[in-house]
Amino acid sequence: MSRKIQHPYRGLTGGAWLKGNLHTHTTRSDGDRTPQRSLDDYAARGYDFLSLTDHDIYARSADLKKLNKKGLVLIAGNEVTARGPHIVHVGPGKFVEPAPQRQLVINGITRENGMAIIAHPNWLNAFEGSTIGQLREWVGYEGLEIFNGLIGRLPGTRYCTNKWDMLLSDGRLLWGFANDDCHTNEDAEQGWNMVYSRSRSPKAILDAIRAGRFYASSGVTISKIAAKGPRIRIETEDAARIVAVTNSGVRLAQVDAAAMTVDFPDNSGLTYVRFECWGTGEAMAWTQPFWAVDDGQSRLKRV
Repeated sequence: MSRKIQHPYRGLTGGAWLKGNLHTHTTRSDGDRTPQRSLDDYAARGYDFLSLTDHDIYARSADLKKLNKKGLVLIAGNEVTARGPHIVHVGPGKFVEPAPQRQLVINGITRENGMAIIAHPNWLNAFEGSTIGQLREWVGYEGLEIFNGLIGRLPGTRYCTNKWDMLLSDGRLLWGFANDDCHTNEDAEQGWNMVYSRSRSPKAILDAIRAGRFYASSGVTISKIAAKGPRIRIETEDAARIVAVTNSGVRLAQVDAAAMTVDFPDNSGLTYVRFECWGTGEAMAWTQPFWAVDDGQSRLKRV
């Protein structure tokens, strides 16, 4: 039986790529900038959207209306922090109590039509911000931060593609996010999400994220993402190397170039491929996964 590729980048027409950060702290919790100063800075950097996610303090849409948006699309948010692993709560809804049983937190977020993103899973000395056991146990979250800028100056590592590949290899359809986790001016614009959205509104941006129509970046710009049959084409403006990563983190292929074409091998047993685009220094970009499914198989479902 032949296989086909399912991916979230189909039909990229009628919209635009928007740049945004979904993890930002202010003086309402432990950030050193007021909400307005944070907005001013991100707007000056050319961002399109921002979510203020102070620790256990939900920034409601009504709160955000009091700010001068400076052209930014502001999205309600909160970082669930107390009594357990941290979860970024983004989107419509209301404050969710930080119950120690984090599945209850995720349930509360999704019940109010919000989005749960696991924050900095590789934080702390043993990289146990969220363990792989917890990530496998929890259900209903959108994805995890595969890049978190703040952790570059804290114990652990800012990167978390290792746990992402473990979950993808389990058959879990989860998106990879890059966020600043901004607490100071120096934290800003380290990692961001490029979202292909039909309009500049919170709903349209969140709908696009839920559909996986975005890529994560710390500096590389992807200009084309396409797939036809088993063939996948990635083009960038500034990558020096592109790596195709498949089950369990294995490198399927790599090229030292700004573009790459890969044919997903048939009858290989491999289930997904994602792309890492490496630029200079620590500049990178990460696509969402492309999945190989048998003809007749229904679309992959989120768990």
